[in-house]
Amino acid sequence: MNSNLGIPKKLAMINDLTGYGRCSLAVAIPIVSTMGVQACPAPTSIFSNHMAFPTFHSTDYTEKLPEYLHAWVALDVFFDGIFCGFLGNCTQVDTICRFLDDQTLKNYPMILVDPVMGDHGRLYSSVSSDYVAAIRKLICKAHILTPNLTEACLLTGNAYPDSFPDDAFIPSGTFYKFLKEMAEELHRFGPGKVVITGLQKEDRFYNFVSTPDGTELISSMAGGPSRPGTGDIFASILSADALKDVPFTESVKKAAEFVRICTEGSAALNIPIKEGVCFENYLSLLTQL
Repeated sequence: MNSNLGIPKKLAMINDLTGYGRCSLAVAIPIVSTMGVQACPAPTSIFSNHMAFPTFHSTDYTEKLPEYLHAWVALDVFFDGIFCGFLGNCTQVDTICRFLDDQTLKNYPMILVDPVMGDHGRLYSSVSSDYVAAIRKLICKAHILTPNLTEACLLTGNAYPDSFPDDAFIPSGTFYKFLKEMAEELHRFGPGKVVITGLQKEDRFYNFVSTPDGTELISSMAGGPSRPGTGDIFASILSADALKDVPFTESVKKAAEFVRICTEGSAALNIPIKEGVCFENYLSLLTQL
């Protein structure tokens, strides 16, 4: 038995719990646990399966969430990091903002916000337009922000591009300049580290990284079609690495590579896209990448 590993850092994981479909907490918890971080989940909603299936059962946890989080505060439980994912309504955002304020009274946790609210240029049907303004209040408290392109546009009020130009991912190109300016707007809300995720052109994915040290576009091969849960995997890896002081750009590269491996393996196994990524087969790689 190795007694030199040390006490795992504690990460509060505020997200929905989905029983089937490999996304949200069902994916995030095993990811961070494998990476040697203690996962402490706080469910915002409970779903039988994600909403891309034709039917689902859900339980809204909005009314229960304040008491759930207050129990941690009453016990003087303070976290090394807090990962905020899908919240779903403005009331929950207010609850989480108060929780973050309570946590920072005696501690200074790393806070990562994955502003889950839309894709392909549109808001998800489950959230209102007021939710965007509420999320802007939340990201003011974040150190790391991981929006996709839709969410970055919604947060900054920019129009979603209909297509990527030929020079989209060349540093001297107009689209790169657009991403850089949008990242600068997101920094002004508060986060020191921003990554605009999952930009796809042909057979490659790109993640636009912006930190006080500059910007970088990280490219990786697409392992197959986009699947539910890839964003949860990506943000979970960044959260765990942040608590272990892994350089941010290195962490983004690791997350992108792990997503590629999982999606490629899922495609090879002919797993239906709605069933998410077969990450279970590759968890051991997280200690090697």
